[in-house]
Amino acid sequence: MIPPEAAYLRQFDLVVIGSGSGLDVAVAASERGLKVAIIEKGPLGGTCLNRGCIPSKMLIHSADLMEVIRGAGRFGIKINGYEVDYPAIVDRVTSEVDSESKSIENALMSSENPILFKGLGKFVGPKLIEVNGERIAAEKMLIAAGARPKIPEIEGLRESGFITSDEALRLREQPKTLAIIGGGYIAAELAHFFGSLGTAVSIIHRKEFLLNNEDEELARAFTNIASKKYRLFTSSEPVSVRRRGNTYEIAVKDLKSSSLATVRSDQLLVAAGRIPNSDLLDLEKTGVQVDPRGYVKVNEYLETSVPGIYGLGDIIGKYQFKHAANLEAEYAIQNILYPDEKVPVDYTAMPHAIFASPQIASVGSTEQELRSKGVEYVAAKWRYIDSGMGKAIEDHEGFVKFLYEKKTLKILGCHIMGTDAATLLHEVIVAMKSGKGDAFSILNAVHIHPALSEVVQRAAMNVHMHDHEH
Repeated sequence: MIPPEAAYLRQFDLVVIGSGSGLDVAVAASERGLKVAIIEKGPLGGTCLNRGCIPSKMLIHSADLMEVIRGAGRFGIKINGYEVDYPAIVDRVTSEVDSESKSIENALMSSENPILFKGLGKFVGPKLIEVNGERIAAEKMLIAAGARPKIPEIEGLRESGFITSDEALRLREQPKTLAIIGGGYIAAELAHFFGSLGTAVSIIHRKEFLLNNEDEELARAFTNIASKKYRLFTSSEPVSVRRRGNTYEIAVKDLKSSSLATVRSDQLLVAAGRIPNSDLLDLEKTGVQVDPRGYVKVNEYLETSVPGIYGLGDIIGKYQFKHAANLEAEYAIQNILYPDEKVPVDYTAMPHAIFASPQIASVGSTEQELRSKGVEYVAAKWRYIDSGMGKAIEDHEGFVKFLYEKKTLKILGCHIMGTDAATLLHEVIVAMKSGKGDAFSILNAVHIHPALSEVVQRAAMNVHMHDHEH
């Protein structure tokens, strides 16, 4: 309940913290007659629009084009002379992103419902928030405040002037050399962007393989490819950072041999994961519980420990993808507006993609996860180069890998590395989410020859079919 002393404050039916996917909920609620407030401290539109998927993919498209240009000779195309206008690449992205964010802000500033409170909101009591010295309250609230880059504790790092992905996407000067701490998807994508444009990249990663959360076969193959492009320090950790003039010096310890090496660069990017913004909200003053890592605890209906307060997106730590937050927003609208008809979130076949080079896309379980659970499975695989279009585009490294339940050929996972992986994965997602979800859901569809999608079909059928009933 809203405390009695809050009666004189500005009261709403719903308060939404965060303007990413939370904005969808705010607008939907206002359209249904609820009086809604939305709190946002940063640029409107959330992480995806301002510091994440949109600007990064726009930048990466320039890197993809550079790879096409450099590889044109394989196809009989000679390109004599080109240059990288790095500021123009960044300007194209920032102008588009900033314009879209400002457009959202202007629309909300002129809106009577929902009402925008631009600033950092903190809880000061049960269902009571203070923002810019003003207090607002509501019986229903949605926490969608996102996450931010995690900064590891490394001697000398914090005072070194490093950058995170937030700054890297707006960097005005292209570094000649770049050191990256971390080997996950952000590191892989930004290494591709800067490396393709000519920056010499070094990557320092604690695990043996980059992208170690991916299927192990894929992670191993990607790491092998990356080792030919970048200077890799895997199974290693940075122990100290020093900055001498314009040069970073990172002391790196090999975790297997304990030997030390020094990595020098003129820019240092920290891409060591992300942490939820829950610590900025003083959630303890409203009673919302978080897990040991700081993620807001929610149940299957997105309800927190406090009745009437919900959570979604990166801050709840289920799946840190924009499309996952958008999915959760649909359920949040239903469950907040119609609490007597609540529906649990269906995360079936939640996919993701990494827009590195080569591109990666994945859905379902990895091989190591199935082994750890004792699941009996079979794998089916096909290489791009062994398909008609794979030969045409000369993708020698790409492959599609299915993981099936051994007896039924139910799709347990699919992992793709190669050209247009994120697009190719979608027929598998549809089969798992909306179809029967087995190999025959793929095989019974006619695939255009010689479209690249044939590699998915070939992989799907590359098991001993006579052992299974159709």
